[in-house]
Amino acid sequence: MENTVVGVYDSYAQAQNAMNELLSAGFSRSDVQLSPDTERATGSNSSDAGGGSGIGNFFRSLFGMDDERDTRDVYSEAVRRGSCVLTVNAASDDLLDRATEIMNRYDPVDIDERSSHWRTQGWSGYDDSAPMLSDSEIEKDRTAYGMGRTGTTTSGVGSAAMASGTAGVAGATGTGTGMTNEQRIPIVEEELRVGKREVQRGGVRIYSRIRETPVNESVTLREEHVHVERHPVNQPASEADIAAFKEGSVELRETAEEPVVSKTARVVEEVVVGKEVTQETANINDTVRRTDVEVEQLGASGATRNTDFADTMATSDDSDYRTHWQQAYGSSGGRYEDYDAAYRHGSTMAGSSRFSNYRWEDAEPEMRRSWESSHPESTWDKVKDAVRYGAEKVSGRARH
Repeated sequence: MENTVVGVYDSYAQAQNAMNELLSAGFSRSDVQLSPDTERATGSNSSDAGGGSGIGNFFRSLFGMDDERDTRDVYSEAVRRGSCVLTVNAASDDLLDRATEIMNRYDPVDIDERSSHWRTQGWSGYDDSAPMLSDSEIEKDRTAYGMGRTGTTTSGVGSAAMASGTAGVAGATGTGTGMTNEQRIPIVEEELRVGKREVQRGGVRIYSRIRETPVNESVTLREEHVHVERHPVNQPASEADIAAFKEGSVELRETAEEPVVSKTARVVEEVVVGKEVTQETANINDTVRRTDVEVEQLGASGATRNTDFADTMATSDDSDYRTHWQQAYGSSGGRYEDYDAAYRHGSTMAGSSRFSNYRWEDAEPEMRRSWESSHPESTWDKVKDAVRYGAEKVSGRARH
C-alpha cells in the first residue's frame, strides 16, 4: 500500500527547503512534487502562474476526479491564494513517518483551520476559472486570517498529516488539535565527570661547579757539581803518563733533578638523579543537582486535585507552626519568620505524590537537597526540625 504525505506552506522557500531535505534523506525525485514548482514573481497574475485550470488538473491527478473532491478543492484553493503544496509518496510506514517528520520542521500551515476561515468569508469551493491572487490580495487575505506575509500558522503548530490508501490518495494536513500557549520546562540534571591533569609540584636542579683546593707535596732533588783541583807533583813519568802525553780533552757534565708536576682525573663519587612514580586513588566527594518538576492538576476553580493536601493547607494557618517553633526554637532567641519558609517547604514536599506514605528517613535526603538548593544561605541542621514538622503536619503525623 502506498501512502502520500501532503504539506501546505505559505513560503516557497520553506517548501523548497523541505523538498531538498526529503531528497537528501533518500526520497526519489519522482515521489516528491511541489506545486507550483517555481516561486511566484512579485506582481504575478493568473497567466504568469499557469492559470487556475493547471492547478486543478494537478490535484485531480493526485486525488482523483470524483473521490476526495473537498480535499482536492482545499489544496487547489491554497495554491490559488499563494501557498505551495508539497506531496511525498511513501512506500512504507517507516518512510511515511520519516517524510512527516522532515516536512513538519518547516512550519506547514494548518489547512483545516485555514479552509474553515475561507468558508466564513464566503468561499464554497474551488473554481477553475478564478484567477490567482495578486501579491496585495494575498497579503490582505493572510492579514485577515491573522498572519503576516511570511506565513506561519497562528496556532503555533503546523502539521503535515498522513493519509493511507492506494497510490494517488492523500490526506489533508493539520488536525486542528495542536497545543496552544505551549511552555517547555527543561529537566536539567548534572553529571559528575572526574578527570585528571598534570600540575607542577616542585623538583630539584643540579649544578656542577669546579672548586680548587691547594695541595702541598715534598720531593728530594739531586744536583751534581764538578770540582777542579790542582796538586803539585814531582815524580818520574810512568809509561801511562808517557802514553797520555799528547793533546786531548776531558769533559765532565753536571746534572741536576727538577720537579715535574702532572695531574690525573679520577671519578671518586656519583650523583644519580631520577624520578620515582607512585600512584594513589583519590576519592572525590561532590554533589550533582537535578531539576525536579512537580505537576499539580488544577480544576476550574483553581483548587488542586490533591484534595487531602489542599484541604489541610486551606484549613491550617501558621498557629501550629508558631507553637512548634516556640517549643523547638524559642529559647534560641531567633524569630519565627526565620523558620516559616522551612515549615512551608516541608508541607509542600510532603503534599506531593512522591512522598505519599513516606518515611522521614527515606525522604530527608531529597528534602535536604531541595532546601539547600533553594536556600543556600540557611543550613539544614538549623531548620531540619521545622521542615520535618511541616511535612508531618500534612501527613497527620505531627506531635507537639
